[in-house]
Amino acid sequence: MNRRSHGPPRRPPPESQPPDAAESPSAPPSGARQSPWVVLRSATFHPFIFRRMIGHVDPAARPGDVVSVYDKSNALFGRGLFNPKSEIVIRMLLHGDAAADDAFWQAKLKQAIDLRRQLRLHEQTDAYRLVHAEGDGLSGLIVERYADCLVLELFSLGMFQRAEQIASWVAAELGPPASLDRPGRAGENWHVLMRADGRVEHMEGFRVRPQKDAVPPGVVIREHGIRYRVDMAGGHKTGFFCDQRENRRRLAGLCAEASVLDVCCYTGGFGLAARLLGTARDVTCVDLDEAALVLARENANLNQARIDIVHSDAFVYLRQMTANRRQYDVVVLDPPKLARTRDEYEDALRKYFDLNQVAAGVVRPGGVLLTCSCSGLVSQGVFIELVHKAVRRAGRAAQLFDVSGAGPDHPVMLNCPESAYLKALWLRVI
Repeated sequence: MNRRSHGPPRRPPPESQPPDAAESPSAPPSGARQSPWVVLRSATFHPFIFRRMIGHVDPAARPGDVVSVYDKSNALFGRGLFNPKSEIVIRMLLHGDAAADDAFWQAKLKQAIDLRRQLRLHEQTDAYRLVHAEGDGLSGLIVERYADCLVLELFSLGMFQRAEQIASWVAAELGPPASLDRPGRAGENWHVLMRADGRVEHMEGFRVRPQKDAVPPGVVIREHGIRYRVDMAGGHKTGFFCDQRENRRRLAGLCAEASVLDVCCYTGGFGLAARLLGTARDVTCVDLDEAALVLARENANLNQARIDIVHSDAFVYLRQMTANRRQYDVVVLDPPKLARTRDEYEDALRKYFDLNQVAAGVVRPGGVLLTCSCSGLVSQGVFIELVHKAVRRAGRAAQLFDVSGAGPDHPVMLNCPESAYLKALWLRVI
């Protein structure tokens, strides 16, 4: 299964405003409003304000502006980033009458970074998420740290327009990279890379320019004592899946002398943790992405770990193992995001069902299946029910002994619970 979701680059659509953007005779008087402004039909404390919720738009508002947001009674509701091209017309930054000025941005970034300091993540890894979009009150922005490199993944035009300044503020808050980050090679300044998915660029109306040599090639990070080489420029997402850090460590504790199968392994995270931390007897890592498997082999060599790496489609390999009556003590199923849009939802559910059915069949009786979904559109309840039916279709039964998600550097604000996108089900298959 291919994790890549980048579409072909397209020319951004011409600037436009929602049909009812201009002041109309029925709009509340605008004299007292702080320009640029937007008046809502309906207000919500969710960070996303969709097109259907927009009442009137100041003609002076431009894509990417911080706008003053008013409710339908003409009371100031807050501030947000405006983009009439997007279905999410406003991404709320704050509620109330505070200004979204430089001091606001610096305070929000410091608040995010302080949480990671509290978590003491630097004691176990030099790869973690510094800013988690809505989870840190900065919708449209992800910042990840890999050794002495910062990667900004951008999901909104407003964040794209401010990306260089944001990177500067993050670097200033962190201070210079320490020699621990890249022993003997850490520079005085952070290397910075900007990334965005092609679909996001098209929907939001921006394009990240190619950044040749923005980050050093072959940067190596550490996690729980294991070293991984990360491709920040060409890899999936920002180059590594920091969200599974705690799940990798926990899985290792179930792998002593076990035969382990890591399906959709990417660069070998779960497989290497099972082998090196969990002392698994044998580990097989399977993925369809050849570039990812090149890194998986490099990572195995970096750690002098012996694992089997197989280039294959997940469905094909699992069905072949079923035909061969091959079973494993521990199976990890961590596919890419299958439901990226609502149009893909039903097809994604069918794929999750089929994958879990064949995966359950190759788990030895009493063995462990760790099955994951990173599709935010698929709720935890739906995923649990789907996996239950898939296991039953495989002629097996399963005990769910835990449910986990992303690591603590991926916090969830209570006004945006759907941002808890990662579901990891821990099953004993019998």
